[in-house]
Amino acid sequence: MSVPASAAKPNGHLRLLRVLGPAHVWGLGVGIVLVGEFMGWNFSVAKGGALGSLIACWVVGLLYTCVAMIDSEVTSTVAAAGGQYAQSKHIVGPLMAFNVGLYLFMAYTMLLASDALVVGDLLKTVADRAGAPGLDPRPFVFLTIAVFAFLNYRGVLVTLRLNLIITAIACGSIVMMFFATRSWSSGALLHGELIHGLPYGWMGAIGALHFGIWYYLGIEGTCQSAEEVRSPPRSLPLGTMAGMITLLIAATMTWYVCTGLLPWEYLGAAVVPLFDAASVSGSAALQIALFVGTLFAALASANGCINDASRAWFSMGRDRYLPEWFAAVHPRYRTPYRAILLVVPIAAAFGFTGLLDQVVTFSILSGLLGYTVMPINMVLFRRKWPLDSIKRGYVHPGHPIPALVLLILCGLTYFSIYLGYGRQLLVMLGFYVLASLWFVSHRYRYVRRGAQFTMPWPRPRGY
Repeated sequence: MSVPASAAKPNGHLRLLRVLGPAHVWGLGVGIVLVGEFMGWNFSVAKGGALGSLIACWVVGLLYTCVAMIDSEVTSTVAAAGGQYAQSKHIVGPLMAFNVGLYLFMAYTMLLASDALVVGDLLKTVADRAGAPGLDPRPFVFLTIAVFAFLNYRGVLVTLRLNLIITAIACGSIVMMFFATRSWSSGALLHGELIHGLPYGWMGAIGALHFGIWYYLGIEGTCQSAEEVRSPPRSLPLGTMAGMITLLIAATMTWYVCTGLLPWEYLGAAVVPLFDAASVSGSAALQIALFVGTLFAALASANGCINDASRAWFSMGRDRYLPEWFAAVHPRYRTPYRAILLVVPIAAAFGFTGLLDQVVTFSILSGLLGYTVMPINMVLFRRKWPLDSIKRGYVHPGHPIPALVLLILCGLTYFSIYLGYGRQLLVMLGFYVLASLWFVSHRYRYVRRGAQFTMPWPRPRGY
């Protein structure tokens, strides 16, 4: 098969194809995150009650709005696979880039394991209620990971077209639930309990920030498609910001419906809260719609996570931060197929544990570490390359306020995680410290510093 001119570099190496538009970017970002509206977010109710969960929803929404704004500016300018990894590589340096790449890979791989767990638990729940208890969810966990790894292996365009369709259907089920229950007017809803305020005080509200992240975790994954988008300056900001608006609306609607139909004590421990809320409504059609919505949301997220985790690993292999063997591009499908295959056993191993809250926490913490780096990247980016020095696809307003707000909210969320999962926090930080030591002592000598700076920019201001 001949290689198109647009698919090869001058040195003869294959490259990823630019075939995606804004709708694909939206489908990738929202598809990864939307499962958080169907599960996981409700653990914040156990921490801070219904009102504490709402506070977490909006405070963390502000955090992710800052993330989306910063990402839209930097990635529309640094249009390379790896997203935040590529940003750190160009703006800060190798050690920062290695850590960010590892944060991304772990965040998406753990999120993939969580998605597969949700699929297995959902099918087990349906089997139990249908009078066939004892269904083993583990085969469905592996099948979910394997099937979508195969789809990603075969090509990004078909993969993300599928993501766009099933994500739209999952979004529609939330809207259907909201209007079918007439949440804005029904006196049968339980929102009167909000009068009681915060059952565990403001510390409970802070603790709720931990799982409030699940409403939005992964929207930054839109940046991973930067090298496969036809027009990065247009598609990345438009897809990312439209995705963030979608998630803010969906998160608020989800919270409103679930806290109105389910007691907060039950909601805080539910595995599939939206499906449970549909069951309480008494409508068989609504139960079917929310079963399909929950299943599709988990599948869309799994699909997008494989895409993003593999791009982060592929990018590090291409720059020799990891063995270059992982940087192989399939000669026919133009996908980073070795990086895709690597994701399967790691995600399956964590999925087989069945510990949803632990796997969710590992994903959240890895993502949070990446967000903490972003304000540093943004400040250095504006300082080294001011607005008049290079052309940007998007310029976010109010700099440096979004960066400072993001840094403060990240610090508050670290404290929130420490309150409930202090040991896990220390273990994960220890893992990343050891990984950094390994990179400095064993891998750094393979990195070609001159070859990894690929943007046609002028010399940084002050150098």
